[in-house]
Amino acid sequence: MSRPRIVFMGTPEFAVASLEACFDVGDVVAVVTQPDKPKGRSGAPIASPVKERALEKGLPVLQPQKLRTPPFVDELRQYAPDVCVVTAYGKILPKDLLALPVKGCVNVHGSLLPRFRGAAPIQWAIAHGDTETGVTLMVMDEGLDTGPMLATKRLPIAPDDTSATLYPKLAALGGELLRESLPRYLSGELTPTPQPSEGMVLAPIIDKENAKLDFTKSAVELDRRLRAFTPWPGAYTLLSGKVFKVHHMRPASGKGEPGTVLSAGPEGIEVACGEGSLVFLDVQPEGKRVMRASDFLSGHKLQPGSQPFSS
Repeated sequence: MSRPRIVFMGTPEFAVASLEACFDVGDVVAVVTQPDKPKGRSGAPIASPVKERALEKGLPVLQPQKLRTPPFVDELRQYAPDVCVVTAYGKILPKDLLALPVKGCVNVHGSLLPRFRGAAPIQWAIAHGDTETGVTLMVMDEGLDTGPMLATKRLPIAPDDTSATLYPKLAALGGELLRESLPRYLSGELTPTPQPSEGMVLAPIIDKENAKLDFTKSAVELDRRLRAFTPWPGAYTLLSGKVFKVHHMRPASGKGEPGTVLSAGPEGIEVACGEGSLVFLDVQPEGKRVMRASDFLSGHKLQPGSQPFSS
């Protein structure tokens, strides 16, 4: 049996492990990734991690601005793909593209579907307090992560996991899932199964407002949000109207009006929440470096009973 012809679609570092798996499973005949984006002070365009890996392998790289423009599907047709593998590409695929490959398009998604459909499943799994996550291989349809499933692999979420630590684990797991399940799907051994009708949670794109500390919420929930939104956008509050980032904190059992400073000393800055309290351990005032909360306090006095922070 000849090796399947694969068109791979992906963009960030998360997708590279999936691309590597495709090299093992079949012949990658082309790679589709997002256009180069300007980065840094120079604004020079930077290639995506997927593009860099594809170029290292000498593969054709396609970077369409829009997928719905008819010539792009025509361009892709010349590669005669048996299947299109999509991992974190970043755009919705139109109907004509979904129908182009002989075996359709399959997607490696960073959650146990139907839980956390959308752009940021890794972050929202932590923010919701899930103790387990994983990856799903599914056949794509026109909906948002609604296609029938082929296989899953599970992974526990450790109590200290952040998005930064969970991201590479799930990326590697996605590669493993493709190596195990894509050949079985292409041979007809795996039959797509509709997603369960219950348990769906949306995982929308993260914005900075998601990471703002609302002290009326419980300390446990806010600690989860800090871990979910690390490294970006990072948990923060406002101190004297300026952004005050919190890089490391721990929940505690203090009580008081939400937002009230309960203590401020060598152990950190303890702030009352809707339930329990948070002890800030590592902080970053606007325009400054990351520092221990105790070092911040050496030059900035916070009085217990005061409410200097605003959401």
